[in-house]
Amino acid sequence: MLTLAFDTSFKTVAVAVMQDDVILYDVLVNSGLHHSETLLPSIDQALRQLKLKIEDIDFFACTLGPGSFTGLRVGVSTLKGLLLATGKPSAGVSSLASLALNVTGSDDLICPVMDAGRGQVYTAAYRYNENGLLNQTSPEIVVDPRDVLRETNEKIIFVGEGAIKYRDLLLQKAKAGKIAANGHQHVRAYAVGILGREKYEQNELLDPAAFTPVYLRAVDAKLGRRLFEK
Repeated sequence: MLTLAFDTSFKTVAVAVMQDDVILYDVLVNSGLHHSETLLPSIDQALRQLKLKIEDIDFFACTLGPGSFTGLRVGVSTLKGLLLATGKPSAGVSSLASLALNVTGSDDLICPVMDAGRGQVYTAAYRYNENGLLNQTSPEIVVDPRDVLRETNEKIIFVGEGAIKYRDLLLQKAKAGKIAANGHQHVRAYAVGILGREKYEQNELLDPAAFTPVYLRAVDAKLGRRLFEK
């Protein structure tokens, strides 16, 4: 199955093409241009590179959020257009879960942290199960970075540009915590494709007429709860 996956949840644009589990093409664009200027040209470049047409794609996957409001709208609008043009199935995935997939081969708790602006971050917690699949262990929330978690001795890997921005604050709370390497702070489209195919296999497909971005802020900003609160 040929999958076209992309992400526009933050400052970068990521595009990948996968043949089943094999990554045929994967690019991350951080040009500073608007997503509307970079996403479609990046998709076109991927198809040209692989000598494919959009009709050859069997399945589409895209991040629905959380993230940049404008970026998410561009991604969702593009996905809707592709679905209208091709009639192919699609899945929407979490940008936080996609970011968490940057961390591999670890038994530690994985905490993706995305800068949400206004002095807040988007975050959640994940851990790999015995089958090597990523499980979400806490809800996606938007909070002040000081409220991401209580002081803990649990081993935690923070990943994302938000984790780098608020490094000192997060490591002060997590005594055994660490920050993933700089090269892992952005969502990669192949991770979107992996999560999208998992949803495809579970028949969790998008309704082209009904799906919308997941913004979080309007709902979760009112909750005032911490990520690891019991």
